[in-house]
Amino acid sequence: MTSAVDNIDEILSTIRGADHRVTTAKRTVVEVLVGANEHMTAEAITVAVQRRRPEVSPSTVYRILEEFEELGIVVHAHLSQAAAVYHLAGAIHGHLTCDICKVTFEIPSSHFDALSKDLLTTFGFQLDRHHVALTGTCQKCREALSATTHNT
Repeated sequence: MTSAVDNIDEILSTIRGADHRVTTAKRTVVEVLVGANEHMTAEAITVAVQRRRPEVSPSTVYRILEEFEELGIVVHAHLSQAAAVYHLAGAIHGHLTCDICKVTFEIPSSHFDALSKDLLTTFGFQLDRHHVALTGTCQKCREALSATTHNT
């Protein structure tokens, strides 16, 4: 099993391998992302970074996130109407966000295979699977709505 330290070292190696400097701010952003158990907005990442390193400005965090995205270290997605969220690159997946409870589920990108193929064939459009986010109503909320409808 890969440890968080191994992940941090691998990411820092990727940065160095691209001939970029590893600064304290970049190391801290990496530590925050590796330690995150969910996707985070740039604002949430900034808050977490500033808890550890108060001198790191929000603009620095945004620039680092842009650099990390260019290097393929992170990807961002737009979920529902909320701000973009960032997570470490890895297995490509899509997102389903419930309009009612706002819970977001990750789903394997294979669920978008048929849609991706159809978009390419019909419109010549190549789907970016890192950014697939669909909104709707989750099962729990649908059941709660159904129960409310039946009880009135």
